[in-house]
Amino acid sequence: MSPILLAEQILNGVQLGVMLFVMAAGLTLVFGVMGLINLAHGSLFMVGAFAAAAVAGATGSFMLALVSALAAAAAAGALIEVLVIRRLYARDHLDQVLATFALILIFSEGTRWIFGSFPLYLNIPDYLSGPVTLPGGIQYPLYRLTLIGIGLAIAAGLFVLISKTRLGIQIRAGENDREMIAALGVDISKLYTIVFALGAGLAGLAGALVGAIQSVQVGMGEPVLILAFVVIVIGGIGSIKGALIGALLVGLTDTLGGVLLPHLFKLFTDPATATSAGSALASMLIYILMAVVLIWKPTGLFGARA
Repeated sequence: MSPILLAEQILNGVQLGVMLFVMAAGLTLVFGVMGLINLAHGSLFMVGAFAAAAVAGATGSFMLALVSALAAAAAAGALIEVLVIRRLYARDHLDQVLATFALILIFSEGTRWIFGSFPLYLNIPDYLSGPVTLPGGIQYPLYRLTLIGIGLAIAAGLFVLISKTRLGIQIRAGENDREMIAALGVDISKLYTIVFALGAGLAGLAGALVGAIQSVQVGMGEPVLILAFVVIVIGGIGSIKGALIGALLVGLTDTLGGVLLPHLFKLFTDPATATSAGSALASMLIYILMAVVLIWKPTGLFGARA
């Protein structure tokens, strides 16, 4: 493998990682602060993608599509928190899993009813299309570089929000002792709605950004949700820093494993067998990584001590 191809795959891994972070950040906030297992988080990713595709198709504006995706997913998140999720806080995790799984079915069938079963397409705007030349002669798509920049900017914004603002102090306090902050006069119901809407909005924005490089279709959020769960388990539940590091590890492991392992297997077996065996092992690598991290540190890399 040439150095240029390796550098391109590393950038692809970073791009996948930062998009997984945008998805996983909301999930880890919701679980860390509210103690809620939200299987419907992938459906909010899908809502954002469909909202962006619909608005972009109607207006031709990519920026308006992103804003619409963020707003639609945040509004959907706030609505289901008030109507459904709020009734689950005192229930056990099995009830939460069943209720949020039902929300997956509702969102999937509702989206199919509104938009139909055929995929939609969200075009990359002209000012973000085409490649750029990086140091070393690397040709890399401008849009994917933009995704990396947006993801890192969101990470920086979340760090500032959590560590420097009053809302962030309340979020961190709610994660540690929700009864105490309620006793101090913080409206815990309002805080939960804000946190859930924030997480939903991030998921919707991730769906819109990713929707421009793949088709927008019903069920597109569930595979990403699985990877997001792997990310927060590796990084540590409730940790934004852990979500970022875990997402980058998962993105690089998944991307580089799929490229390097088939080449490695070709040294020991015939090319046809090497490709299939290498691809099969590559699809398992992120789960092997998760198992190794949990054996070494059961709370995740940056999770709180048990």
